[in-house]
Amino acid sequence: METLSIGKLLMHYKNPEIQRLIVEHSKNKEVAIKFGEKGFGKRPDTIQYASDVLELAKQGATSFHVSEEIWANPLRLDTAMKKQEIDDLRMGWDLVIDIDCKFLEYSQIAADLVVKALRHHGVSSVSVKFSGNHGFHIGVPFEAFPQRVHGQETRMLFPEAPRRIALYLKEMIGKYLSKEMLKKESVDQIIKKTGKSFGEVIVGGDLDSFKILDIDTLLISSRHLYRMPYCFNEKSGLVSIPIDPDRILDFRKEDARPEKVRISRFVFLDRKKARENEAEKLIVQAFDFGMKKEAEISNIVRDKRDFHDFESVQKAIPADFFPPCIKIGLNGIEDGRKRFLFILVNFLTSVGWDYEKIEQTLKDWNKKNREHLREVLLVGQLRYHKQQKKKILPPNCDNMMYYKGIGICRPDNLCQMIKNPVNYAKRKTYYLDQEEKSAKRKKKVANKRKPE
Repeated sequence: METLSIGKLLMHYKNPEIQRLIVEHSKNKEVAIKFGEKGFGKRPDTIQYASDVLELAKQGATSFHVSEEIWANPLRLDTAMKKQEIDDLRMGWDLVIDIDCKFLEYSQIAADLVVKALRHHGVSSVSVKFSGNHGFHIGVPFEAFPQRVHGQETRMLFPEAPRRIALYLKEMIGKYLSKEMLKKESVDQIIKKTGKSFGEVIVGGDLDSFKILDIDTLLISSRHLYRMPYCFNEKSGLVSIPIDPDRILDFRKEDARPEKVRISRFVFLDRKKARENEAEKLIVQAFDFGMKKEAEISNIVRDKRDFHDFESVQKAIPADFFPPCIKIGLNGIEDGRKRFLFILVNFLTSVGWDYEKIEQTLKDWNKKNREHLREVLLVGQLRYHKQQKKKILPPNCDNMMYYKGIGICRPDNLCQMIKNPVNYAKRKTYYLDQEEKSAKRKKKVANKRKPE
């Protein structure tokens, strides 16, 4: 945590414009005041006058936080209140999407995509502020939402509505986020920068950007707080400032240093810019998406045929039955060794090989590569897979990032009939089993026909 001197705090919070904006932003919201390492003061609290900001700073206040919810009287809030009492007190809520990542450049890409997604749904009153450390807050004022959604009062739909919207937007931007990240850096560069393993960031054959970056969904709860604009972030010593939603990618942390902070022409959660019902499409589609997802999950639980088929390998399939891509890769490859390692571990576990045999196979394969992978990487990948305690199929054959991407896709006739290398091995085993059974039946019939 950054040590914020009393001098630095007073120099910043004595600015009349900053005082005014903090008071204005806290209207009808619960306020929580942070006193550095001592933590938060009493809750609920409010700020009535601009002079309160400076007086609190003199007492050691380092930052001011407010609720996403809008209250008729915040001071009436009490932890002992029943849900109905809290609902009656709530006038509405603002949508605040919290994007956080240790690497600011990834947060910038995600924030930019979320803004574009919101505008795609007709929301024009989108505002953005730098969180003060690694991420961004993206806001839509309550005035942009319809009064009712699916027959329910929108003000009552907290935290359910913002959670659903956050999940919907997360799903919407996921592939684009991964694509934009890969435009800037390769998978190997991302792994090196983040310190994560290949298996951690690559899921189902694709880069899962949300293994690196987080969009807060589950933490959205009643009386959830966020840092107010023009307040310090104690960890970084920087200030949370509103920025231009169209220039997120141009943002520089240096602009948030307290000595450089200027009052922005942009207002976070600018209620004056909200148009009536402009966010109706967004919230309706978010709820519809959520219900569709719930139905899909329900169907998966009811129908486990794919799962049973996936688990049907009872005996290890011999290497003779492997598809061409796996056989070629096992002879050693020039480029894409980490990708093939990922393919190989998932493939071998899916065709019934035990971990001891897989580990030896990985070591033998690594010796055939002109440039060897570090053994700690091999063992680490295998250990991670063990910890998952479930079998995961390797990427499908049509995933351009893998088999064709590393030059091992040389299909035979059977390849045209399958979507995944595991299916190849299982189908070839099945065909050979059937041929063997057929040959045994023919032999048995022939033996019966022999004269005694």
